[in-house]
Amino acid sequence: MTYVDYLSIIFAFVAVGALAYSVHSRRQARTTLNVFDTLIANISDGIVTLGADGSVQALNAAAAEMFDQPEGAVSGLRLADLLPDGPENTDKTQATEYRSNAMRSNGTTFPVEVKRLMLPGQNERVLIVRDLSRVRPDAHEEEQRFKQSQYFARIGTWDWRVDTDELYWSDAIYGMFGYKPGEVTPTYSLFCDAVHPDDKERVREGEIRCIETGQNHDEEYRVVWPNGTIRWLRETGNVIKDEAGETVKMMGVVRDITEEREEVDQIRDLAFHDPLTRLPNRIIFEDRLSRAIERANRHQKQVAVVFIDLDGFKQINDELGHAAGDRVLVNTGQRLVNAVRATDTVARIGGDEFTIILEDLDNDAEVHGVAKKIIGTVSTPMELGDGTYHVGASLGIAIYPEHARTLDTLIHIADQAMYAAKATGTNLYRIGWEMAD
Repeated sequence: MTYVDYLSIIFAFVAVGALAYSVHSRRQARTTLNVFDTLIANISDGIVTLGADGSVQALNAAAAEMFDQPEGAVSGLRLADLLPDGPENTDKTQATEYRSNAMRSNGTTFPVEVKRLMLPGQNERVLIVRDLSRVRPDAHEEEQRFKQSQYFARIGTWDWRVDTDELYWSDAIYGMFGYKPGEVTPTYSLFCDAVHPDDKERVREGEIRCIETGQNHDEEYRVVWPNGTIRWLRETGNVIKDEAGETVKMMGVVRDITEEREEVDQIRDLAFHDPLTRLPNRIIFEDRLSRAIERANRHQKQVAVVFIDLDGFKQINDELGHAAGDRVLVNTGQRLVNAVRATDTVARIGGDEFTIILEDLDNDAEVHGVAKKIIGTVSTPMELGDGTYHVGASLGIAIYPEHARTLDTLIHIADQAMYAAKATGTNLYRIGWEMAD
């Protein structure tokens, strides 16, 4: 396996902290950490993490076996104990690649090849140590195992040379962009063309910010496959600088998060919408009413709150069953949506009660017109089973700022007006304390 693969894994390992804390749930955070632990465990070369003072912070399983040291966090061990002849102990320029002799805990030595990497934004270093004394005929099998672990984890590694626009993708990334491995030649232009138009500018700005500041690059964006399929990806990475301190490449990982996004969207939808009618629920209703009042106050307009209670619904529900009752609620919700403007809000707040927010009104006459239209729409006969049924509506209306200037008071007046209208008869509406028919 090439060092490009390993360096990409290291960047993934560095980024996992930020990635794990910003995913949508603790469960997903644990999953992300487990994935990277698995990837690191599958690397047969040693990975040594060093502190700024040259102390050894951690060894992966391969490094522990190689140096005959305990795996994981270690205490009191220094780099000189492992690589006594290494240039890192004497040369402050610290070459990024070198060969040296390594020492086991029993004092025996063996030749190694070392790749040095500074962790972005940290004082720690990572050394990838390859034991040159070992004969490894299974290198191809190891590479295939690593590729399979990336595929099943839906995580891929990438490497982009910013000066030449040369781009490397691991096999897993091809699938994330809708291609078979090797089907296309990865280029930065190909990547940009695949990013959803609405996300393209944001992704590019994030990459520029990373290149200019060295801050971790972490973006969620959509890609459009050649067949039109849209998938969500999360990309994390950072820059590699040369000895002069100039950025020469970006490296990192990308993960398919489509299912996670869909789960979050479903949870959000359930939290803010009525599951039966798909209309906004009370939470969204009150939020939109608050915003409508703010806009009306700025533009010297009126806002009307309409509370609607269905007449005759209970009889249908009792006689024909809940399925028929649900159908009445769904049909009524759609009728109400069709009766008002697209800028108005129709919500179901429970049982057979609906609410409507009418915005951008100039006078009460508009409210009367809409109220009569709503009653006429709702009371239109409805086919249920083998019969035709009539459902009526009682409306209570409160107007901002005429009846109240606060959200809670406005809702209270509309609610009380609705019950007053219902107590008087059917298919009636009341505005504030004024009864109308």
